[in-house]
Amino acid sequence: MKRNKTISICEKMDIQFKGKRALVTGAGKGIGRAIAMKLALCGAETVAISRTQADLDSLKAESPSIETHVIDLSVWSSAKKALEALGHFDLLVNNAGVSRIAPFTEVTEEDFDYVFNTNFKALFNVSQVVAKSMKEKKSGGAIVHVSSAASKQGLNNHAVYCSTKGAVDSLTMVMALELGPHKIRTNAVNPTATMTDMGKYAWSDPQKSKPLLNRIPLGRFAEVDDVVEAVLWLLSDRASYINGVTLPVEGGLLVA
Repeated sequence: MKRNKTISICEKMDIQFKGKRALVTGAGKGIGRAIAMKLALCGAETVAISRTQADLDSLKAESPSIETHVIDLSVWSSAKKALEALGHFDLLVNNAGVSRIAPFTEVTEEDFDYVFNTNFKALFNVSQVVAKSMKEKKSGGAIVHVSSAASKQGLNNHAVYCSTKGAVDSLTMVMALELGPHKIRTNAVNPTATMTDMGKYAWSDPQKSKPLLNRIPLGRFAEVDDVVEAVLWLLSDRASYINGVTLPVEGGLLVA
């Protein structure tokens, strides 16, 4: 009988999350969906959040043990109330993110607010709710933000997106400093272009992809599992002394 690839990865990494409760935002598609599924397969009681019911329905069909909830994280007060109702979590992955592409001088207030509300303000709100429960219950915990290599270097037409990811990296360090004494670790992963369905579409044009690929020493974009496995490791006890890092997952792009 062929073994499930994801289970074997959990075994290969010697990572298990049995007895842990995990929350994943932006879990309907791409990286967030893959993280939620692997957390569940590695034993975590996993709760997935998305703003799209159809995405959560398909996730639930594929991984029935995952608990799903439609929550619009861009509205602070209602999101906070909905998150508090979900109860206590031991693990948190902030993956929800959006982008608007425009030259710096043409970015509108609506563009700015849309991207910042999801990429930073919502992440701040979710983290605050989860961390408060961790502190109150003295349970400790692990939090991972999905940031981006775009926080480390400028990208044309991505002024707001890059700024939000820079903010996420700064918050990661502050959370690590303040929450560390409560045995709560906070880290971030910073991937380059990742081959989700959307990523494959966005980078399918060789004229667009070749210049970036040429700057990556390993000669390829990130696969979804490259990012997911980094997140799983940071959440696990294998990374029990790792706190406050922003971990590049970019094949050497930032040192090239």
